Amino acid sequence: MDAVRRYFRSPAAVAGLVLLIIVIGMAVSAGWLYPRDPLALAGRPLIWPFSNPRFLLGTDNSGRDIAAQIFYGARISLLIGGVATVIAILIGVLVGAFSGYYGGWVDTVLMRITEAFQTLPNFVLLLVLVAVFGSTLTTVTIAVGVVSWPAPARLTRAEFMSLRNREFVQAGRTLGMKDIQLMLGEILPNALPPVIVYASVVMAVAILLESALAFLRLSDPNVASWGNLIGLGRDVLRVQWYVSAIPGIAILVTVLAVSLVGQGLNDALNPRLKGR
Repeated sequence: MDAVRRYFRSPAAVAGLVLLIIVIGMAVSAGWLYPRDPLALAGRPLIWPFSNPRFLLGTDNSGRDIAAQIFYGARISLLIGGVATVIAILIGVLVGAFSGYYGGWVDTVLMRITEAFQTLPNFVLLLVLVAVFGSTLTTVTIAVGVVSWPAPARLTRAEFMSLRNREFVQAGRTLGMKDIQLMLGEILPNALPPVIVYASVVMAVAILLESALAFLRLSDPNVASWGNLIGLGRDVLRVQWYVSAIPGIAILVTVLAVSLVGQGLNDALNPRLKGR
């Protein structure tokens, strides 16, 4: 309860939570508000926002309802961001836990692998994976998760290295607990708070990575995503700029919301603030 109170003391964290709830609400209500296929033709192309009551946010180059694509795009962004984050955190925690707990040659090997992944920028490695394995929604989601695990791995490693020789771990060894029991039952629960906080950063970056892929037309073209809509609006950017601007604002708001929620979680879970 103290953590909850600390979270709600921050106006920025509360604002981020409200924005995130709105985005989630858009994703949940998309099928009710727009039962038709969001990629189906709905009217004449390039209707400006608020000029036609049927299309509050206008239509794109092909005559598809932008509002419908924004609502359904919230589903895609949250799905990719959420699943990719889970994949990245699971891989990162697994690698970081073994590396930080055992040290020695295990740490050396796992950190060299981590550094190999970090040699190339995330987006360049993502482009390689998409080029090799395809650009379906499933492939893109897994690829985003795979390129995002090194940072959580290093964070988990640092936490395990600082905790592995603490008194409660030594007591567990004295009682005959196995390494896996110590790692999962004793150390991991104490190492998780900063990793959970960092998950918000991973999710925000995952949403941006998918949007960048879609902008380059390298993501799945058969789904209504914000990045696909931005890429489509690139062809008419000088005249009908709203086609790219509206999904761009949606991405900005979502990433800002996730970042503010992450900052709020950091303030709430930071043990140094427990006395405040």
